[in-house]
Order: sequence, then structure tokens, then C-alpha cells
Amino acid sequence: MARSAALIVVLPLVAAFLLWAFSWPAARTAPRDLPLGVAGPERAVTQVEQGLAGHAGSGAFAVHRYADAAAARTGIEHREVYGAVVAGPQGLRVLTASAASPAVAALLQQVAAELPGGPAPVTDVVPLPSADPRGAAFSASVLPTVVTGLAVGALACLALGGVRQRLAVLVLSAAAVGATAVALGNTWLGVLTGGVVAEGAVVALLVLGVAAAVCGLGALLGPKGIGLGSLVVMMLGNAWSGASSAPELLPDPVGAIGRLLPPGAGAAALRDTAFFHGHGARGPLLVLAAWAGIGLALTAVATRVAHRRLQAEVASTPAAAPFLLRETAETSGR
Repeated sequence: MARSAALIVVLPLVAAFLLWAFSWPAARTAPRDLPLGVAGPERAVTQVEQGLAGHAGSGAFAVHRYADAAAARTGIEHREVYGAVVAGPQGLRVLTASAASPAVAALLQQVAAELPGGPAPVTDVVPLPSADPRGAAFSASVLPTVVTGLAVGALACLALGGVRQRLAVLVLSAAAVGATAVALGNTWLGVLTGGVVAEGAVVALLVLGVAAAVCGLGALLGPKGIGLGSLVVMMLGNAWSGASSAPELLPDPVGAIGRLLPPGAGAAALRDTAFFHGHGARGPLLVLAAWAGIGLALTAVATRVAHRRLQAEVASTPAAAPFLLRETAETSGR
């Protein structure tokens, strides 16, 4: 009876938490310190900055000043800013990069329509592939990749007992998933346009980060660890990834946390690799590497601890020695 009452109380709380995690960020989408370039003469740049502050508020844009349109374009291509407002002899014009974020590109088109003397002409400096003009396929690919990583981690933890077996399956499966995903993304789907090797490495690192974290927590805490890892990585990580918008459009602290979870870091690293020649990918790749490294280390340590615990039980329980010896052999990977 007590368990039934606990479930009746706990499940609505879990549902409320998940609704908050998914719905609240979507309902509060707005620019927050969104990196935006402004280029042109000093006086014109100052006027543009004042206009932007009046349009969206003082904290909406983090303005980067550039000497001219070429410098602003380079800033966009190097992932310093999402777009730029350029003041020239013919008036204002706006540079966007839909490949960086279709949502931000749409926002900057609204800004262009409301600039003085507007609507200002808009140029998409780094467009999305024609097969995925709104970026929907790219955003939708994040969840199945994360789910695959969860499955790899859970199966490695539940079906394998040896340290070497678990580590080998985690690494090799991640590499295989990365190669498969990129092969489909660059050919049949046509949503990726970068180097196949670099993109495959990013996807593999994303899968490895997720799988190793889940396997490590499972080895440490048992099935509860797998559930905890799945909740954090898939539920919160997917909801707060910013893959369909941008981290700077999500409310605090969701945007910052999302960047530190594998789905958000993986989406950012793959976007930078596929469309921007790797510019801006260093930070997200370090996040993924940290998840993968910590997960693999936790998997190795927790598995060895479990192995030693079984050995101790063998020594202290002679009657159960045959069964425990078999379990110990399986855990050691022999």
C-alpha cells in the first residue's frame, strides 16, 4: 500500500518536472547576449547599436564591432557571431547564417525589417543544404543519436561483465555508429556537407560520451545508474540542447547547462564541423571528450571494484564458491 501511495505522489511530480524541462525553455525563447556583429563607420555603428537595444532590450545582443562587411563575414564564418548588421554607402544590410541557427536567422530577418530605412536586404552567408533548408532534419538527428548511445551503454553494462569487453564494445560501437550516421547524412539525407572523417569522429565522440556515462553509472549503481544516466542525458540533455534554436535563445540556466551535456555539445560540434570547417568546435569537443573520458574511467573502475567484491564473497562463502567463481570469471572477461 505504501508503494502504491508513493507512486501516486511521485509520478505526477516526475511528469511535472519533465513538462517544465521541455515546455518552459520553449515558452521563454528570446535572445540573451546573442553574439551579433555590427560593421561600418563609427557613427553608423553607434546608431545601429542603439537601435538594436531599443528593438530587443539592452541584454538581447552581445555586439561585436567589425571594420567592414568582409570582416563581419569572416566573423560569421569563424563562429564569432551569428550574423551582422552592416552599414554601407547604400544603407544598412543584414548578414545571417542559417547553418548556425535557422531560428536566429529568422530573428535577424525580423530585425532587418525593423531597421531604420528598412526592410534591409538580407544575405545568408552560410546557408543550410538545399535538402534541409530549415534545419529540421539536422535537429531531429540529435535524439536518435543520443538514444543509440544510451542503448550501447545499457547493453554493454547489462550484457557484459569484463572491463576489456565493456571498453571495447563502447569504443567500437561508437565508431561504427559515427561512420553509419555520417554516411547517411552526407549521401542519402544530404543534411551534412563537411568532411566525412571529421563529422564521423564528432558523432562517434557524442555516442561514446553518452554510452560511457550510462555504462559507468550502471556499473557503479546498477540499474538505477542506467536510469539516472538516461534521465540526465536524454531528457534534460535533449530538451536543453538548443539544437533546434540556439543556446543563447534559451533562458538561464538552461542554455548554459545544455552546453555542458552531450546532446548540446554534440549538436554544436557537429554543426561547426559540417558547415563551418571546424571553427567554434573546440569547446563542445572538449565537453564531449570529458564525458567520454570520465565515463570510460568510471566503467573500468566500477567494473574492477565489482570483480574484487565477488572475489571477496568467494573467499568468505565456501558453500557458494562454484556459483561465485563462475560469476567472477564472467566479470573478469575470461
